[in-house]
Amino acid sequence: MSDLAEIKGAARKAAFARRKAARDAAGGAGAGLLSELLAGYRGVPLAGYLPIRTEIDPLPAMAEAAAHGPVGLPVITGAGLPLRFSKWEPDMPLRESTFGTRVPQQDDFFEPEMLIVPLVAFDATGGRLGYGGGFYDRTLELLRARRATLAIGFAFDAQEAESLPLEATDQPLDFLVTESRVLSFAR
Repeated sequence: MSDLAEIKGAARKAAFARRKAARDAAGGAGAGLLSELLAGYRGVPLAGYLPIRTEIDPLPAMAEAAAHGPVGLPVITGAGLPLRFSKWEPDMPLRESTFGTRVPQQDDFFEPEMLIVPLVAFDATGGRLGYGGGFYDRTLELLRARRATLAIGFAFDAQEAESLPLEATDQPLDFLVTESRVLSFAR
């Protein structure tokens, strides 16, 4: 294992512990500021995620956005491939997918222009540490090569790290939303 991989692994382990403590303390609250940010982009094709493990829950904001335009969920089609996004609506039938996720029962793929991005840790410059599979980095690189695509990190305040072991392939965030603040990163 390389030194960078070991450093990233240690950073993830510490961030997972902070995220679990924050989620336990929050009791499910946290999507209010995300809804406010998304209100400024009504109707823009959006992708979110269904929370797994101890991730902060974007569903209330996604449900509100779905009343105004297309909202999708990420679908993993294979290792090393970018994500695809299938249209989602609240209360629609879902099926089990990879890594404990759920996706729409029937795929209806589209390309979002905004992504609510789950993460393990973030820093004050818009850097993001994910789970290590590179799915969101590959996806954002692909979408951003086609058109302007916003990446909105959604996390608990406690997931902020002083610094992160980032690589050139790590795609930056445009916004970071927590339960108490919205950060914007000029690119």
